[in-house]
Amino acid sequence: MNPVFNMDAATLSPVALFLQADVVVKLVMLGLLAASVWTWAIIIAFVGRLRRTRREMARFERDFWKADDIDAFHKAEAGHDIPSARVFAAGVQEWRRSTAHEPIDRDGTRERLATAMGAASALEIDKLSDRLNVLATVGSVAPFVGLFGTVWGIMRAFTGIASAQNSSLAVVAPGIAEALFATAIGLFAAIPAVIAYNRFSHGVNKVEASLHRFADGFHTTLSRQLDGAR
Repeated sequence: MNPVFNMDAATLSPVALFLQADVVVKLVMLGLLAASVWTWAIIIAFVGRLRRTRREMARFERDFWKADDIDAFHKAEAGHDIPSARVFAAGVQEWRRSTAHEPIDRDGTRERLATAMGAASALEIDKLSDRLNVLATVGSVAPFVGLFGTVWGIMRAFTGIASAQNSSLAVVAPGIAEALFATAIGLFAAIPAVIAYNRFSHGVNKVEASLHRFADGFHTTLSRQLDGAR
């Protein structure tokens, strides 16, 4: 018989350890398994999203620096669902509002441009990193939830030992194994969450730095145009 599905807890079969555990420990295990599934769903989705975002941002910024006409580029590209495009659109909108009437306040326009694009960059980073808090929560909480299940299971095992008045290893081991299995599931959920959170945080930081570089470069371009405006 496959050891995974063996119903004897002494074989350390995961199915047997779960089925023979106390109801509280079972609830802890099910909650941790659900957290693990949720974690992996976020990881898989975020990997694709982060790669796509970085690729599209690189393409947008490459095309922007090649463009000769900012207004024409804005009409063609500003509506795209790309963080760089939304930062660019925020800068263009603020530029048009600030230069619509004369005399133009050059210093005030520069400050408003920096504020508008900075706020747009922060909003894009917030949206991109929206699910990372789930990974951080699972990574920090799951081991303690598993430990709670372990403590509860061990208390139940010792209570059973006292009732049976038999402390032999054959009596103690299955109950202890069931309890420790909760901690194992907690670590199974927490370790991928912590690793993914650290890696994704690094990726989001790189996207944020790229957005700031683009916003600074675009701000410099508009500032030059502002110097030439009457």
